[in-house]
Formats: sequence, C-alpha cells, structure tokens
Amino acid sequence: MQTRRAMRFLLTYSLLGMVAAAVIIWFFPGVLGLPGEPLRTITVQQAPETAAGEDGQPVREQGPASYADAVDAAAPAVVNIFTATRVARGEHSMYDDPLFREFFGDRDQDEEQTDTNLGSGVIVSDSGFILTSNHIVEGADAIQVSLNDGRAVEAQVVGTDPETDLAVLAIDMDDLPVITLGRSEELRVGDVVLAIGNPFGVGQTVTQGIVSATGRSRLGLTTFENFIQTDAAINPGNSGGALINAHGELVGINTAIFSRSGGSHGIGFAIPAVLAQGVMESIIEEGRVIRGWAGVEVQDITRSLAESFELDSRDGVLIAGIMRDGPADAAGLRPGDIVLSVDGEELRNSQDLLMRITERSPETTVSIVVLRDGEAFEQELTVQERPTAGELRRQ
Repeated sequence: MQTRRAMRFLLTYSLLGMVAAAVIIWFFPGVLGLPGEPLRTITVQQAPETAAGEDGQPVREQGPASYADAVDAAAPAVVNIFTATRVARGEHSMYDDPLFREFFGDRDQDEEQTDTNLGSGVIVSDSGFILTSNHIVEGADAIQVSLNDGRAVEAQVVGTDPETDLAVLAIDMDDLPVITLGRSEELRVGDVVLAIGNPFGVGQTVTQGIVSATGRSRLGLTTFENFIQTDAAINPGNSGGALINAHGELVGINTAIFSRSGGSHGIGFAIPAVLAQGVMESIIEEGRVIRGWAGVEVQDITRSLAESFELDSRDGVLIAGIMRDGPADAAGLRPGDIVLSVDGEELRNSQDLLMRITERSPETTVSIVVLRDGEAFEQELTVQERPTAGELRRQ
C-alpha cells in the first residue's frame, strides 16, 4: 500500500514537472537555445570613463570658482538712475475737513508733489550713451545718474521705445567706464548669467543664475517680445540693469519679473543685447525707432480655427483685420486669409509675422504665401513705416 502511494506521488509530480517544462519551452524557447523570439536586451548610453589625474582620482570639469573678474569688468558701467516727476496733488475731500486742517494746516489743493522712481542703466558708449528701461524714465522731469565710482550727473533722454520698454539717455562726463556687448543670440539654456543693478535702492548688487529659456514671447509685457528668461534674482530697482555672461559681457537689459508678491520668484526677463543695440542705434541715428509695418491685425491659429478652416496644422497666422489704405490693403489681402510664410520663412505664430515684417525697412517689398479658400498663392507686399503706438491706437 505504501509502495503504491509512493509511486502515485512520484508519477503525479513528474507529470506536473513535464507540463511546466513544456510551458517554459513553448513560451521561452531561447532558454534552451532553440529558435524563436530573442531574449529582450536593454541598451543604455553610458558616459565615458573620466580621465584620472596624477593622484589616480577622476578629474572632473568645473566652472570658475569665482565670477569676480566678470563683475569687475562689467559693474563699473552699471549705473543707478533716480527720477523725479512733478504731479498735481488734486482735490480731495479731506482738505475740507476741519480736523485735517487743524493738524496739517491749510494747503493749496493745486500744490504739486514729486514722485520718485529708482532703476538702473548701462553705459554702452564712451560718448555717454546709457541703455535703460523706458518705464523708469517715462514722464520724468529730472533724471540723475549715479556711477559706481561715486560720481553723479544729470541725464537727458535721447529717445524712448515703449514697444520694447527701452530708453536711451545721455550724460556729459569724461573717463566713462563702458561695458562690452556680448552675443546674446548665442546664449544657450543653462549658460551662467549674472544680473547687476540697484534693487530696492540698497546699492549695486550682483545676483547669479542661469539662462532658463530664450525667445520668450506672448507674455503681454511689451509689443515686441523676445526675452531671455533667467533665475538670477531681479528685484525692483534692477530694471534697466545689466545681465552679463561669465566673461562680463552684456547679453541683456533686465526689464521685468514674474511675481505675485513683488519680490523675485526666480522668473526674470531681460531684453537681448542684440535687440537693445538695434533700438539704441536707431534712436541715436534717426531720432526714433524705424520699423516695417504691414497694416494687419492677426491672431494665432487655435485648434478650433484649424478645424474650421480644415487645416492639417496650426502653422501660419490668421488675418483678423486689415487697416484701410495700409500695405496689406494695397496688396489685396482680406480678413480670413492665412499667411503661411514671409520671404520663404515659415510662420508658426503671430509673433513670427510681427518680427519678420518689423525687421524690414520701409518701402521694402516682401513675398508672402497666402492661403485663401483652401488655395495657396504668392503675393507681394510693400512694407511701410510702422506708426507709433499712439497713432495705432487712434486708427
């Protein structure tokens, strides 16, 4: 009896083993080297081995231990700007309150008071030209510039460009320190940058960070947006100051921050030096910034618009309106047309079209590809000089 039970036990588990082996061979033939699907392998990209130094330890690349040389090269050319604006006090019901008059005395309701503002600027020429932010000097009755070496002098406004929030000042002073302009168009995300300015009026201050993004637009800060985004701390008073690279070269003019509290949250924006240089040269040479203009109101193509126009992609710009007697009107364009490219350069959004047109000189003829009723055709458009922001609002 016991022998029979032992035999039954062995046969049962032998059969189970054979079934299990058959299942493994069926689903995983590679285990026994049989033909079938190959075993899965994982390929990863391994970093090369780090070279060893004389002490046998790995030699690792490092950035400079200090950016003092870069700051020494740039900081003397960064100035503090103080502005004063006279404003009428205006009428207020408190002036008629006897208790108010008892404590503060009789006051003329038309008496003027002075508002002050604080910012920064950058000396870019030994002729005394300074780049700064327009919102610092806009409407100012008096402007004083204070240099890092302690000298102070009054400044005059050469010209302003509200559409980029830039202004050019001029001072008359000898032996001026001048900053070196860097190639902002070559900046890469991750590059080290330093912001120099006068935050909260505490005195010249340097903060360090990296380039967080380039080509930031559609933020609603200015008409023409192509900002450098950085996490280098930018606070009130830094506006108009310098954003420099690790070599002490100017790569941007600090202009704005994204903040819910008024302080730095690590999201700051600077106008690229290449854009600021073009605006400055136009103001100095022409007295104003000269830009091209097509005379259209445009909007980006949303997903719903792409579906309604039966478009395969959202590339291009929809013409929402045409200025009467403007360049687009003369070229025969219509609301509802979609502009696909300008001089062979494809458009992704309305900012692309704005930049392509404004960088052309007035009376320049450009070739645009237009999509109308599902048919694409090429059309020439002669660019005119862009009116000022005030003139555009009145149209």
